[in-house]
Amino acid sequence: MAKKESAEISDYERQRQENIAQRDKLLRQLALDASAAGLGPGQKPKPGRPAQKKKPAVKKIKEEVVPRRTSSRIAGIEADSEVAKRKAEDEYVAAQEAAKVKRQRISGPLDLSEVQVAGKGWDKHDNSFQDVTRRGADPGERTFGEEEVKETTDKELRALREKMSGLALYDGFEPNRKMTLAPFLKLYLRAEQLYTPGIKITPERIYSLGFHPIADKPLVFAGDKLGNLGLFDASPSSSKREPIKSEGRDEEDAEESDDDAAEPNITTFHLHTRTISSFQFSPHNPSHLYTSSYDSSLRLLDLTRSSSSEIYAPTDSSLDEPISGVEIDPLTPHLLYFSRLDGCLGRVDTRTPSDPASSSSTDIFRLSEKKIGGFSLHPSAPHFLATASLDRHMRVWDLRNLRKHPPAASGSGDAALALSPCLGEHESRLSVSHAAFNSAGQVATASYDDTVKVHTFAGMGAWAAGRGVLSEREMAPSAVVRHNNQTGRWVTILRPQWHLHPSDAVHRFCIGNMNRFVDIYAADGTQLAQLGGEGAITAVPAVAQFHPTRDWVAGGTASGKLCLWM
Repeated sequence: MAKKESAEISDYERQRQENIAQRDKLLRQLALDASAAGLGPGQKPKPGRPAQKKKPAVKKIKEEVVPRRTSSRIAGIEADSEVAKRKAEDEYVAAQEAAKVKRQRISGPLDLSEVQVAGKGWDKHDNSFQDVTRRGADPGERTFGEEEVKETTDKELRALREKMSGLALYDGFEPNRKMTLAPFLKLYLRAEQLYTPGIKITPERIYSLGFHPIADKPLVFAGDKLGNLGLFDASPSSSKREPIKSEGRDEEDAEESDDDAAEPNITTFHLHTRTISSFQFSPHNPSHLYTSSYDSSLRLLDLTRSSSSEIYAPTDSSLDEPISGVEIDPLTPHLLYFSRLDGCLGRVDTRTPSDPASSSSTDIFRLSEKKIGGFSLHPSAPHFLATASLDRHMRVWDLRNLRKHPPAASGSGDAALALSPCLGEHESRLSVSHAAFNSAGQVATASYDDTVKVHTFAGMGAWAAGRGVLSEREMAPSAVVRHNNQTGRWVTILRPQWHLHPSDAVHRFCIGNMNRFVDIYAADGTQLAQLGGEGAITAVPAVAQFHPTRDWVAGGTASGKLCLWM
């Protein structure tokens, strides 16, 4: 029967089966080729190695030194002998003592540098916590007084401290004088209304302060934030008395009213439209006063002619180039230097008054990319210059090596000017507010890291042009004083100012104190005095200044009032 069925297979069916067999053979061959090439479906891709997690660094823990255990077998001690028992007892007692010492309370003072267990090295003179703990002021709280003077063992230092501490607050007009009023009137007045203005030398906050160089009588000048310049004559015979006339008064009442009506001899001029940042009397003509302002101008006030003329201003009136400081070359009277808030230093030749802003009379030097808060010329070698900048650096320059730029290319909008090379620089932790030279080649600076530093450059006047860059050791301060310089928004920045020509040849400087005093320091950082007023001073005398030759000190407050010690 099967043979019959096979015989009955047609040619078509036979051809179809041959095609199927040929196709299956071809598929098997393709599968073998793909398997040999590693593309077959039967081979799974090898999984990649999983990324290993980085193990955190193991903190090294400082372990206490405990008595080290030793092997009794190696030491030749039998396990159950009396010696082994005593050894075990001694080790137990030693471990108990070590644990007891570890838990015992530590008495007495601790130095943080000795008990530090983690973190970077601790420097008690430079740490960020002092900015937090010392930002506040303690009005009226003295940090230097009679006790420190009495404890001074050095005779010369004690004599100097007694001399400077003996300066008394000007008693002609106290900064805040209490008014003489009838008792019933005091009931209707607030506490601050019971005081007269005192020596209110300017209408607004004082930014700059100084004495006229004359030594016969104290003449104090002050510039405020609105461009006013105030003049106060502190000589005894200068007070203006305006007696009040009325009927029915007895002689005692008349004398009392006459005393109350006496007013300080103050004159105020409006010279600039913005803050008078600084001023200086000409060392060659005491009747000439040069003033600088944030209104981008320099002016000359001639006291004999009673006139004020413009010395410098940008050629383009639309340019805003606030000026932060001004100084006259002590050896070349026609050269005037000024610093700007855009980091430039300017030099004006006053012999060409017809066009003071022309390129022929003004030189511009780019010294910093940020604000220059203050600068100073060396008194005996004025080609050397010190600047304090917002970029935290105090720098020393040689004017003979500076790179000059034409005024037309040195506008405040051009920040691509190349910086001039400096002789050396010292970096503080925060911005530096001011740098002041004295005649001995020392520079005093104040910084927002709550330090006042003195840098000493011995023999600076003999340095030749082209001298190499000063090393870090040569730029390091010779004295560092901790001082609260956190003035905030409403108090003028504290700046150290030297006594230019002290009669005893002892270099010293003064600086305002946030506790409403004025501090006086020697060049080596030793404090000499702390001038106050026993409650009479109700604001911080932030702007402090010495008379050039006399032992007179003036301080200006944010309310425009003057404190004077003589």
